[in-house]
Amino acid sequence: MLLSPSDIALPRGVSDFLTEAAAKIGTIENRLLRVFELWGFRRIITPRLEYEDVLATGMGDELKGKTYRFDDRQSGRLLALPPDITPQIARIAATRMTSLPLPHRISYSGRVLRQTEIQAGRSREIFQTGVELIGLDSPEADAEMIVMAIEAMQGLGLDNFTLDLGQVEFCQGVFQASGLSGEPLLQLREAVSRKDSSAVASLLKEHTVSPDSARELSALPRLFGGRKVLKEAEGIVTNSRSIAALENLRQVLEILDIHGVSDFLSIDLGETRGLDYHSGITFEGFVTGFGEPVCSGGRYDNLISRYGFNAPATGFTFNLLNLLQTVERRPEMQNCAATDFLLFNTCLDRRNVLQVARTLRSCGYTTARDIIRRDYNQSLDYAKKMNISCMLIIAEEQNYYKAVRSSDGRSVVLEKNMINQPGLMDYIEESQGEN
Repeated sequence: MLLSPSDIALPRGVSDFLTEAAAKIGTIENRLLRVFELWGFRRIITPRLEYEDVLATGMGDELKGKTYRFDDRQSGRLLALPPDITPQIARIAATRMTSLPLPHRISYSGRVLRQTEIQAGRSREIFQTGVELIGLDSPEADAEMIVMAIEAMQGLGLDNFTLDLGQVEFCQGVFQASGLSGEPLLQLREAVSRKDSSAVASLLKEHTVSPDSARELSALPRLFGGRKVLKEAEGIVTNSRSIAALENLRQVLEILDIHGVSDFLSIDLGETRGLDYHSGITFEGFVTGFGEPVCSGGRYDNLISRYGFNAPATGFTFNLLNLLQTVERRPEMQNCAATDFLLFNTCLDRRNVLQVARTLRSCGYTTARDIIRRDYNQSLDYAKKMNISCMLIIAEEQNYYKAVRSSDGRSVVLEKNMINQPGLMDYIEESQGEN
């Protein structure tokens, strides 16, 4: 029985990624991981399944509500597909790495699934590549995360981006000083998150707070922008928790000035979004013209202790699919899925062509042999359609090879000893050749 197209369709919110997209995702991932490696971070691989109760220990209500769960026939326990990798890193650090000296510099790359309302273009599958710095409670550690994120985006050729810095403790101090709780506090947080000053004012009319607290709460929706935001906040807040948070943010910014990255930064002291486990400096990275964050992170000093090991931590993660949408049309990304050579053998003897293939691969050139017997034009058409840069013709009893560029059909004669020389592809691309 043949299946209909609807029978073999994917669930909404997940996708197949064919060769070109997969190559671009791989290129992005490798460039990010290389930046992390240069900063001394070492990769670990987390499992795709966890016991639900263990995973839930490191998640707040936000993530718990987005977790896929199902029964395990072997243990009888509930299993879960992780909706975020950071809680997994926290578990590993607390249970598998306690004998190692701090700090831990950990990098990772993987896919997670989240239950979500299916919207146009919204994926339930998230490709995460990030780092966690465990064991350091200092402004320099927070600054290191921000600088790494900036360097990673620059490494992808991006320059039109901004990192929005927040401080969870600043907002928490303002909310705590208000004395509000329950539904009124939840509504207030949501209004501040939307930057809705009128909604905040309406809520303050309904619920009595002190004059100092009313002034602090009213200011939250407009405390975003450049460095002047810090001075404005200093003149408004009076609670000790928020004052300490401002001092922490100022120290981080001083270190970022030394790194020379301040032009990429903005400040949002009214930012209340983010995962439940964040506890200090937070940040999100935005690329101009793209509405979703490409990276997010921050401090989470209380997460690892949920698994029995008390250690401060900070980190961030990139959303690779969001990054893909911002960089996929850049010139340097266009040929990352290309193969260098297709070998077209006109001889019955295959020994020479196989030796040529070995030589090219040993020089780092991606090389496929056209095993199917077809004519010249068919093979060249295949090379062009399959994004193979060049067809190399191996002819019998000739002391040279002919390289044909699939883009325009122009050919270049190559002496046999040229195939193991540096710059071969550059020579072929630069040569005018003949039709």
